[in-house]
Amino acid sequence: MFKISTTPHINSPVTTQSLMRDVLIALTPAIIVSLLMFGINALRVLLTSVAACVMFEYLITRYLLKTQNTTSDLSAVITGVLLAFNLPSSMPAWMILIGAFVAIGIAKMAFGGLGKNIFNPALVGRVFLFISFPVQMTQWPKPDFLNFMNTDTVTSATTLGILKHIDVSSSASIKASQVSLTELPNYWQMLIGDTGGCIGEVSALALFIGLIYMLLRRVITWHIPFYYVATFFILTAITWFNTDNIHFEPITNILSGGLLLGAFFMATDYVTSPMTRQGQIIFAVGCGILTYIIRFYSAYPEGVSFAILIMNAFVPLIDKFTPQRVYGTKRK
Repeated sequence: MFKISTTPHINSPVTTQSLMRDVLIALTPAIIVSLLMFGINALRVLLTSVAACVMFEYLITRYLLKTQNTTSDLSAVITGVLLAFNLPSSMPAWMILIGAFVAIGIAKMAFGGLGKNIFNPALVGRVFLFISFPVQMTQWPKPDFLNFMNTDTVTSATTLGILKHIDVSSSASIKASQVSLTELPNYWQMLIGDTGGCIGEVSALALFIGLIYMLLRRVITWHIPFYYVATFFILTAITWFNTDNIHFEPITNILSGGLLLGAFFMATDYVTSPMTRQGQIIFAVGCGILTYIIRFYSAYPEGVSFAILIMNAFVPLIDKFTPQRVYGTKRK
């Protein structure tokens, strides 16, 4: 039976599966870096997260919703990879299972599945784990390049964690602050991933390679990544120049933490971001402002996950006030 709808009719070879496949290819450089830096533990986290997300989606569609199996569209695989990317390599498997269930079962399937969820599933899983298991979520194994079979957990501070605890306001803390400053990784270390952090966020270079691939393949547009990072950069640069406070040094803050991972791969999610270019810019600027506020004026050294989830909640409102132009009408 043919389905007849109103014009215009657009035929495209692009499918959900092909889009997800491109995103998975774009994530591959960061996957490789995570394996090189964190070894078998990173592989364990990745495989556990992906397998759990696929399993939960299959079980929910088959036995609860009793609908067609949707795991073949690879969206659950992407959620699993992104959830793993937001976890330390020392994360216990049973906690990863909980995070995967929250991401798939609550943040995605409870809303009806792909295309209907309000919040980014991987970030919901990550924030749930962060709130529920703060100790395990803030233990950062030190990178051990090419030592793949190393299972020993030697913790190290993240770049943002070091910056957060540097006290530049007290003369009594100058000596301690100088020691902390010597522990800060340089730009090259942050580019290649030789620093503590979640397994998918440590290498800025790998994330940039993934971004370039998605732009060339037209999986995403440049608007959200650019305006998100640019907004955060401008705010931190202005504060840095006015205060000369190392906390706000913009390049270090951009290359460290989850900013690039969030801006490139999670804020750009089709389902949870605005449809129009104007709306995407508003969304991205809001993410940048909230990330700046949470990072520097809250107890948390990071703010990307909360910023994106908060802006996810405003997407319906943004779409309402930035509607798409009706086909055949003139732009106002």
